[in-house]
Amino acid sequence: MTRTVRTSAKALVVRDGRMLAIRLRDRDGEFYIMPGGGQRAGELLPAAAEREVAEETGISVKAGRLLFVIEGAEGEACHRVDLVFLCEYAGMAAADTLTDENQVGWDWLEIRELNRLPLYPSKLRRPIMDWHSGKEVPVYLGNENMGDPEVTE
Repeated sequence: MTRTVRTSAKALVVRDGRMLAIRLRDRDGEFYIMPGGGQRAGELLPAAAEREVAEETGISVKAGRLLFVIEGAEGEACHRVDLVFLCEYAGMAAADTLTDENQVGWDWLEIRELNRLPLYPSKLRRPIMDWHSGKEVPVYLGNENMGDPEVTE
């Protein structure tokens, strides 16, 4: 079987020191991911991020600049390339939400506590915290495979 590459647009939506996150549950418990998902053919990445946030949370956002790129080259069905856009909260969307499998809701997570929260990929935790505190951060965060040690520093 030939693996494919999946481009995913993610949204970093920040309000009052908190970031929007999708809450999922599996057999190991609850954890968080950033809102976002796969880009459709002919769809620009910022539009994909905006669409996915509205579908998953009912929140309307406006995508801004690209903040981070992170990959998952192994350990999943496809080679995942996540592009994280800074998005501005614009209110509640008029559309119905279309939750993903295992999604049980969404929350606003305290950014200053991300290193202690189950946000995945965990390699995003510290760069988001550093960016939010005004530190310079790299755009390309490299690869994170399933089973890599969690980033908790």
